[in-house]
Amino acid sequence: MKFGPIAAACLSLALSSVAFAQTTMKISISTAQNSHQGVAIDTFAKEVEKRTGGRYKIQTFYNGSLGGERESIEAVQLGTQELAFSSTGPVPNFVPETKILDVPFLFRDKAHARAVLDGPIGQDLLTKFDAKGFKALAWAENGFRHMTNSKRDVKGPEDLKGLKMRTMENPVHIAAYKGFGIITTPMAFPEVFTALQQGTVDGQENPLPVIISAKFDQVQKHLSLTGHVYSPCIFLMNKASFDKLSAADKQAFLDAAKEGTKANRARVDEDDAKGVADLRAKGMTVIDNVDKARFVAALAPVNAQFEKEFGKANLDKIRDYK
Repeated sequence: MKFGPIAAACLSLALSSVAFAQTTMKISISTAQNSHQGVAIDTFAKEVEKRTGGRYKIQTFYNGSLGGERESIEAVQLGTQELAFSSTGPVPNFVPETKILDVPFLFRDKAHARAVLDGPIGQDLLTKFDAKGFKALAWAENGFRHMTNSKRDVKGPEDLKGLKMRTMENPVHIAAYKGFGIITTPMAFPEVFTALQQGTVDGQENPLPVIISAKFDQVQKHLSLTGHVYSPCIFLMNKASFDKLSAADKQAFLDAAKEGTKANRARVDEDDAKGVADLRAKGMTVIDNVDKARFVAALAPVNAQFEKEFGKANLDKIRDYK
């Protein structure tokens, strides 16, 4: 069968457009683009495009424009959205095994937390997502969480009693904060600023990079560097979407997530280094000599509960990881 020159040209054009077909996927965060999470997804998007020769384009969405973290994770699980980048706040509702990471005062510092997540413990946890409809591409970082409120300086655990605090939709956090005598109010992140502004809640707790990017200094006077919980972030992809990729493209997505994590952690370090001075300059009172031992002691009954739930050996394995 012979083609005329026009038909042949059309055919070659059709074939070339098939060869360069671009698949667009969405990824979202609850925070602003100019944040440690924004840096993570922007780097990821750029790397995916580069590593797949432009065959995959990642559209980035910020400020909870596709919904809060929980909704985004649900959308990825259902396949209505291909990717999400989220803190682990709502993750235990989908993958209960990750709950252990939210235990207060579990990690000594960021270096310890990163070593655990990048090592066998963290990598094994990533495999637990597969059965729930996700491909977990990489652990990234939100940072160590600190307390802010509009009522008073928090120097010791007794100062938290009776404060109405927004918490994440996370069972471990809620149990711990109740142990401090906090009135816990679980709420999706996009609603927090307005709730603080209107006095629906007195305070919230988040890492410095989140406090800065969300401009909480405008609605909160007091910051205490409690560092009570280390908050990871995670790159999640719909499992069926990941499984459809070629082996080379799967690797490209995994490597892009690693690059996103590198950029994200570097930004967390930068925000942590300059954050306190920045927030003081904006008028916040910062308590940076918090007696952590007293906070740990106040949680003794709750910790006994966590040891029962997670097993003391499992908690110690993380605490003692070198």
